[in-house]
Amino acid sequence: MNVLMTILMVLLTFGAYLTARMLFIRYRSPLLNIVAVGGALVIAALLLLNIPYSVYNPGKEIITMLLGPTMVCLAVPLYNNRAVVKKHLAPVLLGVCLASSLTIITAMMIAQLAGLSKEVVLSIGSKSITAPVAAEVAKVNGGDPGLAIAFVIATGTIGAIAGPTLLTLLQITSPLTRGLAMGTLSHGQGTATALMEGEQQGLMAGIGMALSAIVTSTLIPIITPMIVH
Repeated sequence: MNVLMTILMVLLTFGAYLTARMLFIRYRSPLLNIVAVGGALVIAALLLLNIPYSVYNPGKEIITMLLGPTMVCLAVPLYNNRAVVKKHLAPVLLGVCLASSLTIITAMMIAQLAGLSKEVVLSIGSKSITAPVAAEVAKVNGGDPGLAIAFVIATGTIGAIAGPTLLTLLQITSPLTRGLAMGTLSHGQGTATALMEGEQQGLMAGIGMALSAIVTSTLIPIITPMIVH
């Protein structure tokens, strides 16, 4: 019975994803963010069917486990576009380092000026990197991994919804620039959104996501003592 329910929960999540993706592709509205809509569909189904989270969780764990192999798949467009990456390597590295640094500093300073608790301030600095890395960074930095992951999800969802529209309003049309911005600031969700724009956008988003995780993990222990006393 437990195995059957786990399979059903995986199918429920997959079905919610397909539905959300279909809606996004059909209407192309930034408000129809796949993660936000898919998550809402899963929550609605669990509430309507009166299924507790403890029953859903094993299926969720299986899907989470598959995130690793999925990220490895980003190596394919990276290999196909290796000449482009090599050509723009210097500005890419500089852009990611500056963006990651500013993200950490502004997030932590705003949280501190708003009078939020020290735990929140220490957890919010890693909001723009992928969830597994953010959780570990929060542990090392003295923050709360759960809070860090919540900030990551919120940042990714907002970035995936508003990012493409904002970049268009700013007349940023370069596939490389758009992808790098989405991946660096909105990690996995931004990368998924960038991939739907095109292969080059997805490539640069994947690079931005990976580099920002490395840079942020390195900089947070250095920046934190300067902000949090």
